[in-house]
Amino acid sequence: MKNHRDDQHEVHNEEMQDKHSQEDSKHDNHHDHHEMMVEDFRKRFFVSLFVMVPILILSPMIQMFLNVDWRFSGDLMLLFLLSTVLFVVGGKPFLIGSLDELKKKEPAMMTLIAFAITTAYIYSTAAVFLKIGNDFFWELATLIVIMLLGHWIEMKSVMGASNALNELLKLMPEEAHFIQEDGKTAEVLVARLKKGDHILVKPGEKIPIDGIVFEGNSEVNESMITGESVPVVKQKEAEVIGGSINGDGILKFTVSKTGDETFLSQVVRLVKEAQLSKSKTQRLADIAAKWLFYLAVSAGTLTFVVWYSLGAEIGFAVERAVTVIIIACPHALGLATPLVTAISTSIGAKRGLLIRDRKAFESARKIDLVVFDKTGTLTEGEFGITEIRSIDVEEEHLLTLAYSMELNSEHPIAKGIVKEGKKRELISKDVSDYQNLPGKGLKAVIDNKKVMIVSPGYIRDQEIPFDQEDYESLAHQGKTVVFVLEDEQLLGYIALSDIIRESAMTAVDTLTSMNIKSVMLTGDNHNVADFVGKKLNIDMVISEVLPQQKSEKIEELIKKGHKVAMTGDGVNDAPALARADLGIAIGAGTDVAIETADVILVKSDPNDVVNLIKLSKATYTKMIQNLVWATGYNIIAMPLAAGVLYNQGIVISPAVGAVLMSMSTVIVAINAKLLKIK
Repeated sequence: MKNHRDDQHEVHNEEMQDKHSQEDSKHDNHHDHHEMMVEDFRKRFFVSLFVMVPILILSPMIQMFLNVDWRFSGDLMLLFLLSTVLFVVGGKPFLIGSLDELKKKEPAMMTLIAFAITTAYIYSTAAVFLKIGNDFFWELATLIVIMLLGHWIEMKSVMGASNALNELLKLMPEEAHFIQEDGKTAEVLVARLKKGDHILVKPGEKIPIDGIVFEGNSEVNESMITGESVPVVKQKEAEVIGGSINGDGILKFTVSKTGDETFLSQVVRLVKEAQLSKSKTQRLADIAAKWLFYLAVSAGTLTFVVWYSLGAEIGFAVERAVTVIIIACPHALGLATPLVTAISTSIGAKRGLLIRDRKAFESARKIDLVVFDKTGTLTEGEFGITEIRSIDVEEEHLLTLAYSMELNSEHPIAKGIVKEGKKRELISKDVSDYQNLPGKGLKAVIDNKKVMIVSPGYIRDQEIPFDQEDYESLAHQGKTVVFVLEDEQLLGYIALSDIIRESAMTAVDTLTSMNIKSVMLTGDNHNVADFVGKKLNIDMVISEVLPQQKSEKIEELIKKGHKVAMTGDGVNDAPALARADLGIAIGAGTDVAIETADVILVKSDPNDVVNLIKLSKATYTKMIQNLVWATGYNIIAMPLAAGVLYNQGIVISPAVGAVLMSMSTVIVAINAKLLKIK
């Protein structure tokens, strides 16, 4: 028989599962929607391409241009029907997209294309049925096909939507060891836990939820959560965070927060807020399209009004206006930026730069300040030995003892010592009576002698003399120092720290040469942060910050007028990555950071931040060049199409317009292929 508490747990569980499944469903749908859109554009392109061929063959204008005559009875009606199919099938995405843009009062690419194809279709239909002039169905067909191709190319080259919030939810274990009233444990879903529940965490397990320790002693790795590289000792009354990883000890704690109150739920909220508040920068192509739309409307209207007021026949005035409107939407514009987008995405991928958000990537050229997380970004995120101080013994003997003992441990410091031992090809000794001393260190028997690896606190407690001045110097640099004892005699000590990436200094120096400032933003302590900052010549160091403070600091820098890029790898970086103008995730980082970022550095190399900014600048330059080529002929063609030199016998024919259009499209394609990073 279930008691009232179990019923409460089940209700809570169902609520949490519903909430999580809604998040999962939302992000899965977003990703699926992107894939469906790519497939939709692909299908529409091939259908439109298939229909375009007979439209071009049937078009009187194209036949005249080719100096052939393939006319037959009812050919114009067939041309109208095929063009209607093309207008509906191929034009639908642009017509729907234009409605969305106009609702937001932000006309852009979709509005420009929709305006041009609608004008061409209505006028051409009138030309066929009312005999008021030449039709532009061939122009309608080629414009739709090229614009569909451009959008398909661009969408294919860009990755799907971010699943940051989904990945955050995955960080939490699904089950916890619930301590029952009789002291026995039972496996319970984390979603069923309530405040006040007692939980057991075994060595090496993830802590399932936030709480306060009431029994046990262990070290907990919180680097993924807080950015602190050194494991944190947890004893009675200490706070533990869900998602962090327990060390070698056993911990029992009381659940202190559930649901939206937990640390990770707060991070979820921060990421959501940051993504919503991120500035809605318009892409370059959309800005160009917006002004071309205004130009097309204005120039077309003006052309009609002027000619009609001068006494021209309405058919002639309309034809001139329509010609101007169609020319204002150059075919090459459909490929000007998509080709550059596809090529820059390809170049980026080959160099280990995965671009997820094109808007943010294109704005990277304006970045004047790069914020780096420390642990796992500027540093390797794992300990390495920096100094060995031996006393009355060979350095190799000291390290061999430490190496032999630490082979039995999974502690981050142990891994650093083991890595050095393997690098030096040391031969390990037999170890017996191995014991872990929580908060103090390790002890074991090697060669019939009691060997210990202990903390500075243990050395002080036992009043064992050591070089205090040297130790303080190492500690001030943010290094972790462990002492090696043999039968209570100090043999020496080993200093370790999170190893600075070799490429970090080059990256910071190169950014400085590009007039881009570097800032280090970390949850690590002041000493460690300052040491790394000075080593790398970083302009500003901000340390001991919590995740919510990280996004606040990014916000402050943005409010000061900076264009900010944030580079990080952990859960604690996710809100800041989402808030920055450009979020850059280290590829070796957590799924959360990767899913939140705009760009991912696959090789986890800080130098790639430099390459990313250079690629953004090169991409922008190519886009400008292509937009100039795509619209350049309009400067000449539009006034001529409007008929400003009509009385001098100079007026641009649709056939000449088609040749100029083709030339500009070819030039745009060739120019895009020349994109490269210097």
